[in-house]
Amino acid sequence: MRRARLCAAATALLLSACATIEFERPARDLVFELVGRIAVKYKNDAASGTVAWRHGAEADEMLLSSPFGQGVARIVRSKNIVTLTTSEGHDVSATDAEALTEQVLGFRIPLAGLADWVRGRAGPGEARRRMDAAGRLAELEQAGWKIEYLAWEGNLPSRLRLLYPGVELRLAISDWK
Repeated sequence: MRRARLCAAATALLLSACATIEFERPARDLVFELVGRIAVKYKNDAASGTVAWRHGAEADEMLLSSPFGQGVARIVRSKNIVTLTTSEGHDVSATDAEALTEQVLGFRIPLAGLADWVRGRAGPGEARRRMDAAGRLAELEQAGWKIEYLAWEGNLPSRLRLLYPGVELRLAISDWK
């Protein structure tokens, strides 16, 4: 069942012919906005595309698109509720983003911890860190995820590899705001 969902998400990510998904929510309380590429491996399947993400203290909006710019999914967090909208316009809501993305897309996206991890720091809770020669994070283990920092642009990571049992996410951030 999971493999079928990942295949469907990978196919949609690679071949989607739907309209481009754009940000809908205003950028109030914006902490950061980033744009980049994302690659996903889940068991023997893989997919890639682009990611655009607005993160605020009370809300998130993440857009996933195919390499050709067609929308695949919109993930919106408003306080404690996460809603994933598929390219077909179907909405699914939950309180746990990781479980929701695994259910709908077939792979986990750690939205709760990711906001800290993409900024090169651990989130709240227990974490194991390994620093590089420049004193920046080289590796972080938190909430069941292992985050490898592969490249930095100034004080912010530009390439990350996130590992969770059976899942590998690669994120290459090209633009920060």
